[in-house]
Amino acid sequence: MATTMMTAEEHQARTARSYKLLLWFAMMSMTMMFAGITSAFVVSKSREDWMKDFQLPMAFYFSSLAIILCSVTFHLAKKAIQKDNRTATTNFLLLTLGLGIAFVVLQFVGFGQVVKAGYYFTGPESNIATTFLYVIAVLHLAHLAGGLISLLIIIYNHFKQKYNSGQLLGIELGAMYWHFLDFLWICLFLFLYFFK
Repeated sequence: MATTMMTAEEHQARTARSYKLLLWFAMMSMTMMFAGITSAFVVSKSREDWMKDFQLPMAFYFSSLAIILCSVTFHLAKKAIQKDNRTATTNFLLLTLGLGIAFVVLQFVGFGQVVKAGYYFTGPESNIATTFLYVIAVLHLAHLAGGLISLLIIIYNHFKQKYNSGQLLGIELGAMYWHFLDFLWICLFLFLYFFK
């Protein structure tokens, strides 16, 4: 039986496909988890103690803008490295990190606004609607923490000059995940806005 050797390019392409497939599976499982939570949210709206007049805090609007801008800057970083423009890639990656941190800070400011308005997440004064809001936002923040960690690794690898126009798998995977996080938050935000 004859065996054929794989070229370095074929091995690299195969590895890239494997990593992308794993990321797709992870993103699909996260989507299913949030679909389950939002389904429970919809079913719970029929409860007598459901809060009818709840308004999303303004900080959530600004955090939505921050995460949309994260996707834009990450996309620009990917385009820059494809042209071997290291300076622009660095700037866009650092800007993405700053916007990601701004998103997290604005989420916590939003939680503070919810509590200040008299809506508590736990305890005797809590309401099922705000508890759902808390669960959805905290789970998204947990996934975003993974995104921030991967972004820090990407920035570190970029400074170690591991990426160029021929090798950009890490940036591609990071961009895919950030676009997913962006899309997921926008869907969750619109869901909470229209189905509160």
